[in-house]
Amino acid sequence: MNLGSGDALDVLDALEQGSESTYFAFTQASEAEPARTGKARRKRRGKGRAQPAPAPAVRALAPIPDVLAGRYRLERLLGAGGMGLVYRARDLLQEGFGDPQPLLAVKLMSDQLATAPDANALLFNEFALTSRLRHPNLVRLQGFAIDPQSERGFITMELMRGTSLDRLLCDQPLGLAWAQVREIAVPLLDALACVHAQGVVHGDLKPSNVMLGDDGLRLFDFGLGLALDGPLAGLPHLSHGRFEAWTPAYAAPELFEGGTPSTASDLYAVACVLYELITGRHPFERVPSLKARDQGMQLTAKAPPGMPGKAWAALRRALAFDPEQRRVDAGQLRDAFAAQGFWARLRR
Repeated sequence: MNLGSGDALDVLDALEQGSESTYFAFTQASEAEPARTGKARRKRRGKGRAQPAPAPAVRALAPIPDVLAGRYRLERLLGAGGMGLVYRARDLLQEGFGDPQPLLAVKLMSDQLATAPDANALLFNEFALTSRLRHPNLVRLQGFAIDPQSERGFITMELMRGTSLDRLLCDQPLGLAWAQVREIAVPLLDALACVHAQGVVHGDLKPSNVMLGDDGLRLFDFGLGLALDGPLAGLPHLSHGRFEAWTPAYAAPELFEGGTPSTASDLYAVACVLYELITGRHPFERVPSLKARDQGMQLTAKAPPGMPGKAWAALRRALAFDPEQRRVDAGQLRDAFAAQGFWARLRR
C-alpha cells in the first residue's frame, strides 16, 4: 500500500485495518538525525503533516521479461506487496539437464522501488543477510543475479509449499489449541533468536511472512532486515532516513516515532503474531501501536484459556508499548513457550 511521502504519524487514519501490506514512504534525505527524546517526538507530532519530500532520482524501468537472465522462466505471480514481487519460476538450465524438480521462487523489487538507483543494492542486502543466516526454519536462498535485458536484480530461492500464518488465522478465527500454538511458536522464536544472535533484525515480522509446510516452518522476507553489528553491518541496507517502512498492525510504537528497527521492535511484532494464534484476535484490535498506547489500551491480566501462566507473563512483557519494558528476548520467549506445565508433565 503506497500512501505517498510524509510523516508516518499523519497516515495512520488512512491505513486499512486488517491490511498486512508493508507501508513505506520516501522521506526528506538528510544526514543521520540524533536520537529523538520523548519531548522532541511530541513536538514532531504537533507540527501536522510534513511537507512532501523531493522525489528521489529514478532510473528508467524496463518491463520484466518472461525469462530472467536467459534461465529462469516466470510462470505466475505468487505474491505482491509494497516492496517486492514473488514469482513461481522454472529453472530452464536445471530442467535441461533432467532435474525432476526445476521449480523455484524468484523475488524482484516492486515497480515502485525498482526505479530507485540503488534498488539492486537493496535487494542484494536482503540476499546477503538471509543467505548468511543458518537455521532450518529460515527461508533458503539460492542466488542473486541481475537480468541484463531489464537491468533488474532478482533473488532465487526455494519454492515454499504450504500455508502462511495469515491464511491459517483466517481458517481458525477463534485461535488454535495451546499444543498447536507451541508447535508454531517454538521454531519461529528459535529462528528469530538465531537471527538476533547474529546481530540482525528482521524488521517486518507478520503472519504473511511465516509459512507452514510439509518440511516445517519458514520465516522469510528480510526486505526490511538490518544488520546492527557483526560482519554483516557494512552491507547496503534500507535507509530509514530516506523512507519509513513497516506494517502498521505489527510495528512497535518507537518505529512510528522515527526509531530504527531493533530486536525489541521485532519482539513486539512476533508477540502480536503469537497472541493472534492463541486468541484469533490482534492484541489491540489491529489499532496501530502508537494509537493504542495513546488511547490507553491494555491487555487483560488473565492468561487466555489453556495458556500457561509463565508463557503469558513473557508474552505480556514482549507486548509492552515501552521498549524498555520488553525485558525478554526471543530465546527467553521461546523457552517460556516450550516449557510444559506440571499437569502436562504428569500426563506424559
